[in-house]
Amino acid sequence: MELDRITFNPQMMGGKPCIRGMRITVGTIVGLVASGITFDDILLAYPGLEIEDIRQALSYAAWRSEEIEISFLAA
Repeated sequence: MELDRITFNPQMMGGKPCIRGMRITVGTIVGLVASGITFDDILLAYPGLEIEDIRQALSYAAWRSEEIEISFLAA
């Protein structure tokens, strides 16, 4: 899985994963999708975003949820 659009910068957004160095966090995108906002509406609200940014944000969140779940099971 290639997640080249997910960036981390401890000086931006508290080090949370962001989209391509912008001040848009993965959590923001995932929250919007979970709230039922369409990809098209997200792209309208955030003109700098591209559809692949949304896809990678969702992929990253899914991957992280699996990583966290596995670590709890191993404990």
